[in-house]
Amino acid sequence: MKHWHIDQMDWGSFEPSRVDPDIVAVVKAASVVERNSVDYAVYLNHVFADDADFQEAADNWALEEIQHGDALGRWAMLADPSWDYPAAFERYRNTFHIDLNTTSSVRGSRTGELIARCMVETGTSSFYSSLADATDEPLLKAICKQIAADEYRHFKLFYDHMRRYLKRERLGAWARTRIALGRITESEDDELASAYYTTNEPPSVRYERKRCIAGYMSRALKSYRQKHIDRVTGMVFKTIGFKPHSRLHALAARLVFALIRRRQRSFEREAVAIGA
Repeated sequence: MKHWHIDQMDWGSFEPSRVDPDIVAVVKAASVVERNSVDYAVYLNHVFADDADFQEAADNWALEEIQHGDALGRWAMLADPSWDYPAAFERYRNTFHIDLNTTSSVRGSRTGELIARCMVETGTSSFYSSLADATDEPLLKAICKQIAADEYRHFKLFYDHMRRYLKRERLGAWARTRIALGRITESEDDELASAYYTTNEPPSVRYERKRCIAGYMSRALKSYRQKHIDRVTGMVFKTIGFKPHSRLHALAARLVFALIRRRQRSFEREAVAIGA
C-alpha cells in the first residue's frame, strides 16, 4: 500500500520564483528513472520467480516508485511548462533498456541482487533528502521529503530480504563489499546519463555518455552535505556487515564526502568545458 498519494500534495503551494534551473534539470532526469521501475519489477520477479512474498513486495515497491516519477514529472512541468513528462519518459524507454529475459541475477546470487537494491535505495534516500534541503521551492521540498521517507523504507525492505537470503547463501563481508561498491560505481553508467539526455536535450543532439553524465552529476552532487553522507555511509556499512556509528564509519564518511566534493567540481569543470 502507498503511504501517501500524489493528489495529497499541495500543488497550489508551487512558487515559480524559487525554482532553481539546475535542480529542474536533475528532477526531470530523476522522474523518468523512477517511473521506469516497472521494468525492474519485471526483472526482480524473474530473478525471484519462486519467492511469492518477495515478488509481492517488489510489485508494491514498483507502484511507489512510479508515483515518485509521476510526482517529480508533474512538478517539473510546473517549473518548465514547455516540458512534456510523458513524452520524455517514452523517449527514455526507447533509449535505455535492461535485460528482462534473464532468470538469474546479474550480481551472481539473490543475496547479491538484494545488496545492489539496498545500494540503490541508499543512494536515492540520500539524494532526495539532500534535494529537499537544497531547494527553496516549497512544493518540491515536500515531494522530496515524502520520496526520501519511502526510499528509506524501501532500503529496509530489501535489507530484510537480504538478511533472509544471507542465511542460505552466506556471502562474506568482503564479497558483499565488492558487490556494494560495484553497484555504487554504476551511478555513472548509461542509466542516469540517458535520463539526463532524454529529459534535457533535444533529439537533434547526439547522445554522448561523458557529456550527459557530467551535466547530471555536476548538478546533482551540489546538494550533498556531510550529514547526508554520514547517513549514507551508515546504511552501506549496515548492508555489508560492518558496524555503523563507529570511528571507522566516521572516517569513511568524511573521506566519502571529500571525494564527492572533488567529483562534483571535476564534473562541473567538465560540463563547462563541453557545454553540458
